[in-house]
Amino acid sequence: MPDARTDGPPAARLVSTRSPRHPRGVVLVLHGGAGRPDRTAVSATQPSVLRMVPVALRVARAGRGRLAVLRLLNSARGWDSNRTPVDDVRWAVEQVGERFGPDLPVALVGHSLGGRAALLAGDAAPVRSVVAMAPWLYESDGDRDLSGRRVLFVHGDEDRIASPVTARRVATRLARTTDVGFVGVRGGKHAMLGRGGVFDGLAADFVAATLLDDPPGPVVRRVLGGETTLEV
Repeated sequence: MPDARTDGPPAARLVSTRSPRHPRGVVLVLHGGAGRPDRTAVSATQPSVLRMVPVALRVARAGRGRLAVLRLLNSARGWDSNRTPVDDVRWAVEQVGERFGPDLPVALVGHSLGGRAALLAGDAAPVRSVVAMAPWLYESDGDRDLSGRRVLFVHGDEDRIASPVTARRVATRLARTTDVGFVGVRGGKHAMLGRGGVFDGLAADFVAATLLDDPPGPVVRRVLGGETTLEV
């Protein structure tokens, strides 16, 4: 059964993709999705949630049994001012600490508003790396101190929902405190479907390299080597 927050409805939930007995790291996969006026609960079958299933599976394969991979289902759709997805991520990080121990490194991988939540919650103590996939952002989201973390943006140049221009500006501002790489995906759109293998593969490769010290593929190797902006 998935873990759930119990301090009042609606509740955030954690769904396990891979939970090895002795993981070397933990990955939280965060969905996006537009809000609803009546604080509608998140459904496990809504498209924004389902889109993260292959991301979680790709990360789990890259971990080869060494990473616990959990998908977070937020307490409500969209971005509610009373309890935001950032609150849900911080709850999930606490749950990870209780389940696996406080010393394991954590990676946050989020899409759209989940990408924003990953960046805004990236200062949590266990977090070592963040992947923001087509993140929906405000420029001021870059005014954060994520020192000690590695951050990767993966954003399609044909995204008409979340601005890649804004994301680049946020990446530039974040780079004042931490190591940030921005990978533009040619022809990539917000749903990350047309070139899904590129989005998912880069996220998995980055997580395996930053949590497990696995040798990265060519694109992530360039990012970790100091290149701040590149296209694929």
